[in-house]
This record gives sequence, structure tokens and C-alpha cells, in this order.
Amino acid sequence: MGITESLLGKKNVDGNPYIEAIDPPASLPGGEVKIVGRSLKPPQLARPEVMFNGVRGSLVVSAEDFLIARVPYGAHSGQVTISNNGHTSNGRELKIAQPIAESLHPVSNPAVDQEGNIYVTYSGGRGQKVPVAIYKIDTNYNVKPFLSDLMNATGMAFDPQGQLYVSSRYDGTVYRVAPNGTMTTYAEGMGVATGIAFDHERNLYVGDRSGTIWRIAPDRQIFVFATLEPSVAAYHLAFAPDGKTLYVTGPTTSSFDAVSTVDSHGTVSVFYRGLGRPQGMAFDTQGNLYVAASLQGKRGIVRITPDKKASLVVAGQNLVGLAFTRTGGAVLVTTNSVFHLTWGIQGLSLI
Repeated sequence: MGITESLLGKKNVDGNPYIEAIDPPASLPGGEVKIVGRSLKPPQLARPEVMFNGVRGSLVVSAEDFLIARVPYGAHSGQVTISNNGHTSNGRELKIAQPIAESLHPVSNPAVDQEGNIYVTYSGGRGQKVPVAIYKIDTNYNVKPFLSDLMNATGMAFDPQGQLYVSSRYDGTVYRVAPNGTMTTYAEGMGVATGIAFDHERNLYVGDRSGTIWRIAPDRQIFVFATLEPSVAAYHLAFAPDGKTLYVTGPTTSSFDAVSTVDSHGTVSVFYRGLGRPQGMAFDTQGNLYVAASLQGKRGIVRITPDKKASLVVAGQNLVGLAFTRTGGAVLVTTNSVFHLTWGIQGLSLI
């Protein structure tokens, strides 16, 4: 039973506005959240006022038992209240991600190293040479150029030694980048190379969006690991906590796309179907999968439990990926900006 239905039949004794729940419980600035409660709409033609930790938000839909409001820029995590007819409701907490960098061009997950530094691409259009391909954001959120001589940087992953691997969808090459920014070629001929991920045995997997998942052994032998339906954008890869099951998203022309799994033998199965344009993914330590996607027409971060129950947990437009930090937070990236969300979720380490 949904949160709206759970309130049916309840009476508001004093007639003052009351907030029962906020869905989803976290948002980017500009995201839309549903506020469910009682006596939320004032009488006659007046409009309620929604405050996000002291900053006024804008109403999208107003009804007696629910409101849809847009989270304002400049608001921080804290209490949401509704005022109407001279009365102010109780407060309910909403976590709001904070911007830390903009004017970038991520097309997949960011990467976070062992020290907590964040790496984000400026990928550019196909064949576009940009001045800086990857930026490094330190723990004080200072943004600095990290890597320049790479065309169309796409997927990123760290190996256990702390070296960064980056795919180029332009030349089908995976590059290895040392901490000082020195770049060398690791593997070539990966087609339209997009998402990459390491398993527990240090095999590197590369998604060629034309329909192939490649496996590169530690000695650099290359194998065709699995074949899938081609993607109109990119394959995004992530390993489950067992380090053996590979999860893959790849947007198609359908609005009802799937998250697929590939077992250690290369057998492809559908894990969950029903997402719109699913992209970057990450796991928490409990085995929940988080995907930048749309669910039932609402864009944000979708959580899918191991028993395949999906829910929107972060609202936000243009999200393409995420990565968990070691301190219970998450780095969320849109098509041009980077945000940090103090979330309280322990993410699965990718290193």
C-alpha cells in the first residue's frame, strides 16, 4: 500500500497541515518530491507555501492530501514544512545533494580513489578534442585538471594498486593512468568502448556498446565474454558484492529497459525490467543496486533490492551516474554537474 493510500480515512483533528512522508527521501536541487499528509491545501484559491529548510520551493501540484514540489537551489538538507491559512505543519527531513562542480560533461559514473578524491570526465561530443578530459576534485572540493591527451573519455575504474583505467569511445582503447597523470595504452580494439569494471580476480571488463562485453585478463589476453543487444548510448558495468556477477545497463530505444546480469560463464539474464534510460550503477554493502534511471516516468536514482523491488530514492534530472564514498556519502553526476549527498549508506568498495 502506498503512502497516499495509507492516509485514507484518517481525520485531521485540528485541521492544520500535517506532513506524513516525503517521497523520495532525497533529492538534487531542481528535483521534484511528493509530500503526503493531511490538510495540505488551504481553502478557496490560496496556495500553500513549502519551505525546504528555510528556502521556499515551488509547487507543481497541490491537493488536499499531497503536494508535488520542486526542491529549490540553495536549499540544504533539513526540515520541510508547509504553511497555509496561518498555520505551519510539522517538519519532515529531506536530504538534499549539494553541488561541488559544474560545467563538466560526465557520461558515466564518477570514480573515487582511496583518499576520497573524485574523478569526473569532460567527455565532449564524439570526435571532439577537449582541453581537459578528466578533472580531479580533491576532498576540499577543489577542481583541477588531471588528464588532457585523451579523446572522449567515457568509463573509469580503479585497480587495487590505485591506478585509474579509462575507456575512450572514440578509438576503442582502454588507457591506464598513474596517480601522477602519466597515461599508457592498456588494451586496444574494444569497439565503441564505454563502461569498465574489475572483478575480484583483476580481470577488466569493457562494454562495447555495439553488443559485446570484453574480458581482459591480468596478462592482457582479450576474450569475448558476453553479447547483448546494442545500446544507443553506452554500456555501464558494475559487479555485485560477490565479485562474480556482472550487472549491465545499456539504454535502447525502448522506454522499458532492463538491468542485465552476466554470470561467470558469460550467460546473460534479465535481473530487472522497467527502467527508462538506465545508466551508471553502484552497489551498497547490503547488495542493493542503485541506478541512474527513470522509474514510472520519474528521473533520479533508483534502488533495486536483491529481491527485485524497485523504488526511486533520489529525485533529480539528467543524472548519468553515481559512486559511493568511504564516509557514507555519494557522488552524483548529471550531464554537466557534480553533487555530493550525505546519505548514510555504506557503499561497496570498488578498489
